[in-house]
Amino acid sequence: MEEKILNEKESLEIISQMIRNTKHKLESGKGKPFLIFGYISIAVSIAVYALLVKTDSFYVNLLWWAIPVLGGLTMFAFGRIENKYVKTYIDRTINTIWGVIGTAMILISFSAFFVHNLPMVSLMLLLSGMATTLTGFIIKYPVIIICGILGTLTCAIPFIVNGYAQVLIFAVAIFIMMVIPGHILNFKGKNTNV
Repeated sequence: MEEKILNEKESLEIISQMIRNTKHKLESGKGKPFLIFGYISIAVSIAVYALLVKTDSFYVNLLWWAIPVLGGLTMFAFGRIENKYVKTYIDRTINTIWGVIGTAMILISFSAFFVHNLPMVSLMLLLSGMATTLTGFIIKYPVIIICGILGTLTCAIPFIVNGYAQVLIFAVAIFIMMVIPGHILNFKGKNTNV
């Protein structure tokens, strides 16, 4: 088989096509990853807040593990149902970013059981905001970039607000950086007849 050497214009067109394909898949997938993890995170946040207010028990924080477990299982189920697309380099890059940052979030969560003074809410908002922003830049989608940056900026708020209210700040920030872009992608996907 003969290999064809691509010129600069052909290489750029291939990269542009991969970005368009990934953007199209996000739109046609209606932002499901954003919506799944966004709504699960908000529901868990509200449950953690309510239980913390009611019980004042540190062990309520174990409920946070429902986010990766439920989110992962739901994504796996949707992935098996909708596994009709070929993975591009851009897809793998985005998956790698979320995989690395997700792993960092899990490791930080484990360390919270040993170091009780970690600014967990700030760290989680910073990491998830960075992953969202990077996703937006990779696929060149301004709404995701803006929502990711706004979500990242909220990581400073827990240093100002103390106590259980930080959990509610987390829920609002997740709404901004994941649910809003997910619904916009959903709306755009429906309106482009994808």
